[in-house]
Amino acid sequence: MPPRRAALLPVVAALALCACPAEAHIVSSRLGDFYAGAAHPLTGLQDVVLWIALGVLAGTQPAARARWLVAVFPAGLVAGFLLGLAVGMTGGVAAVDAGCMVALGGLIAMAVRLPAPALAAIAFALGLVRGAANAGGAGPDTNAVLFAAGFATAGYVAITLLSAAILTFRCPGAGWRGIALRAGGSWIAAIGIMAGGYALAGR
Repeated sequence: MPPRRAALLPVVAALALCACPAEAHIVSSRLGDFYAGAAHPLTGLQDVVLWIALGVLAGTQPAARARWLVAVFPAGLVAGFLLGLAVGMTGGVAAVDAGCMVALGGLIAMAVRLPAPALAAIAFALGLVRGAANAGGAGPDTNAVLFAAGFATAGYVAITLLSAAILTFRCPGAGWRGIALRAGGSWIAAIGIMAGGYALAGR
């Protein structure tokens, strides 16, 4: 071994002995609660299906109406989250979720054009329901502000990207795309019917 490399061996050995274990998560800051809030909706089928359904519904509406949901839906999520923390509404909403799936899927399948206030009211109500249900994801040591901020940010990103993607997908001149969206709405409604039956059977 060359002398230079031999001289480096003690240095390498000392560095190896001083190495600390790597941490896979952010443990030295409370930003971990922000990411936990942002990722929490991905842990439940209800959020995934309902957020997709709302994004598709928004995308099937005129763009000027769909833009309101970018602000209204995250606001509903935060309001529902705070309500869930205050009154303990952290579960028992499976039947409500199923009803929302059926309603949203039906609106998409029937290609209903909603006025802007009605569309905003639906988005805010859905945000309330899912925000309250997700409040159970915040533990006693969780920073509720950061968790809610991450949760609302995820809602903002999801509704913005989904509605924009659907608006682009249903561009004029491709009639089959509207049919595909309506078929997707019927599948969402079917998932809601199955989820509702499962929820009622479990009582």
